[in-house]
Amino acid sequence: MFGTQDHLYMALAIKLAKQGHYTTSPNPRVGCVLVSDVGNEKLIIGQGFHQKAGLGHAEVNAIADAKQQYPELINGATAYVTLEPCSHFGRTPPCAQALIEVGIKRVVSAMVDPNPAVSGRGLAMLEQAGIKTEQGLLTNEAISLNVGFNKLMTSSLPFVRVKLAASLDGKTAMQSGESKWITSSAARRDVQRLRAQSCAVIAGADSILIDDAKMTVRWSELGALKEWYAEENIRQPIRVVIDSQNRLSPDLTFFEQPSQILLIRNKALQDNLTESALENLPQWPHFVEQVYLPCVHNTQGEDKIDLSALLTLLGQRGLNDVLVESGATLAGAFIEQDLVDELMLFQAPKLIGGDGKSLVAMPSVVKLAQAKSLVITDVRMLGSDIRITGTFEEKPK
Repeated sequence: MFGTQDHLYMALAIKLAKQGHYTTSPNPRVGCVLVSDVGNEKLIIGQGFHQKAGLGHAEVNAIADAKQQYPELINGATAYVTLEPCSHFGRTPPCAQALIEVGIKRVVSAMVDPNPAVSGRGLAMLEQAGIKTEQGLLTNEAISLNVGFNKLMTSSLPFVRVKLAASLDGKTAMQSGESKWITSSAARRDVQRLRAQSCAVIAGADSILIDDAKMTVRWSELGALKEWYAEENIRQPIRVVIDSQNRLSPDLTFFEQPSQILLIRNKALQDNLTESALENLPQWPHFVEQVYLPCVHNTQGEDKIDLSALLTLLGQRGLNDVLVESGATLAGAFIEQDLVDELMLFQAPKLIGGDGKSLVAMPSVVKLAQAKSLVITDVRMLGSDIRITGTFEEKPK
């Protein structure tokens, strides 16, 4: 069905899409390559990728590129797109219509758009205009470009990635709480990239109070990414902090960075506030929003924020790729409740010993049969550290 050249052009489109890895979210990362027949040869006449929500989509940018270089060759060309061209009016006009108007005669898409507003309609629009459409080329590679977008479109929930860092014997800190720095600077740069690609970063109040975590993307630690992206184009993820006991206060250094923060509160505490208590509530910066969610009882009889309700809230706000950076209790709760899509563990070649703080707390796991099993998808060195990436095995029902 697809020839060698088709594969090469789609591979280029995927490479282009990756250039928007840190800027397009929550929109999908998409690349497009336009190819024309010139005699017996094929010529790339235009290339483009989606850079940022609200700006031109990949197809529109590729058409603009072709108009500058080879305007006379656009009519009759083939478009290779990593995602089905959109068919609806959003913040920009439909890309399918743009391809029709310039005379594209063949469109190859890597995958059908999982967005219910598109989902085959873009291809149908092209076919009705007499354009030959084909899809399914390098689909797996295209799916991996947009795991968050794909999950949100199919489940209304974000893709949840948990990041953990530990010594080789699975300890996150000394018994005293000292933890800076267990991992190397190379590993910490990688974490900055994880934050930069995420729509939101989730932490618990303890991370702010004890570790003085800022949860921001630090431009100075982005390494080679600084050569590809201007500082102003790297957007800060929304910082989501679970503070069910109202322990945080506006004077903390966490609130000095003026980027959007969601403070997740216990709805029961809100319902019980007296009038005098309401009058004495702290004044938060304008970029801080307080959201009250219900709590659930954990296995230890404690009231904890309903994490499923939290993820539903983030999905409703279009936040499709979230990173959990927290202590053992919150990370363990996400894992215990089977809410994690991917785990990334950074392990340093250090031994801390039995008195150190453990990686995750999962009190409901009391038998080996209840242990959470991982499928390792990637292992690599980052400086002196090991980064292990995995997904959780589904237990048979």
